[in-house]
Amino acid sequence: MKKYNFDKLANRRNTSSLKWDLEPECLPLWVADMDFLAPDFIVEALQKRVDIKAYGYSLIPEDFYKSIIRWWNDRHHVKFERDWLVYTSGIVAAISSIVRRVTNVGDNVVVMSPVYNIFYNSIINNQRVVLDSPLVYENGQYHIDFNDLEAKLSLDKTSLLIFCNPHNPTGNLWSKVELAKIGELAKKHNVVVVSDEIHCDFVENGYEYIPFIAANETNKEVSITCVSPSKVFNIAGLQSACIVIPDEKLRKFVDRGFNNDEIAEPNFFSMDVNIAAFTKGDEYVDELNEYISNNRKYMSQFIKERLPKLKLIEAHSTYFAWVDISAYSSNSVEFCSLLKQKAHLFFSDGEEYGKSGRTFIRINLATSLANVKEALNRLEKFLA
Repeated sequence: MKKYNFDKLANRRNTSSLKWDLEPECLPLWVADMDFLAPDFIVEALQKRVDIKAYGYSLIPEDFYKSIIRWWNDRHHVKFERDWLVYTSGIVAAISSIVRRVTNVGDNVVVMSPVYNIFYNSIINNQRVVLDSPLVYENGQYHIDFNDLEAKLSLDKTSLLIFCNPHNPTGNLWSKVELAKIGELAKKHNVVVVSDEIHCDFVENGYEYIPFIAANETNKEVSITCVSPSKVFNIAGLQSACIVIPDEKLRKFVDRGFNNDEIAEPNFFSMDVNIAAFTKGDEYVDELNEYISNNRKYMSQFIKERLPKLKLIEAHSTYFAWVDISAYSSNSVEFCSLLKQKAHLFFSDGEEYGKSGRTFIRINLATSLANVKEALNRLEKFLA
């Protein structure tokens, strides 16, 4: 018998929710924010802090770091050393700080599009240059063009690669061989790799996420890994994360930047919640992944039987469905605008993730099966 009921959702309308504060008839399956009720161990950790009735500055307890080390050791088979871990108030703020610290104005920062749209902001807003090494889309699958990637990494003004593992939005799980090759190229050309791994716990049963630093020793030397419970426990609003940097010199350099940028102080509520998540959350995450996997299977079957002109990209990680709409539109921005206007259905347009996503949409499957069914029925009527 299942312990958690993922069919029951929180009512977040009129709560200043970025995702849900829309017109009442709109069904939003866009931003990376789950709709499920928080498990009791999260609520209890929050309540414990509320009950103090004074909400001042907080310290970072050692149990915060111990819980992260335990989680990655037990679930992902990689041992983080305590010294490698650096607290930060959020991954986006951390990546922007790293860009400022590790690169100079005018430097190239490589990404592999289509990729998480905020990467572009962190680069452009800091007066660096986005250098795209697009993933190759072939036979309904994505793979890395290593010749192109090396050409971009080898340029004199390239100093940083921002990488997504597992990949948002495509859902790719990178192999150990691929991760090792990226690390070897980065070392060869003196490039630092920032690996965003905050979706790493969304993995279908029978498949495996491999941390970037677990691929080989070289990857430990050149990388900065971003981890957080924010996605898998849906606590992004508490703004807490951790950066893993094995190389001591690089770690001290980045840590100094975090302190300069004032992103190294914890939210009053976040510490106990982080600790509860990474010490009590195993069963919850296992059941969550099974539920999301079933949502994906339902969507796959629906598209195959009733919307065969669409192409759902095969994926076994994240909670995103990345869908090729090229049979209907060459412009996902216009497509999603019309979809919201006519069908009251809010998906993410693929162009947000780079020009190579122009004929794709991203759908958030971290919601009830009932919502997935309703969304697909609306989509079918819209396409008809």
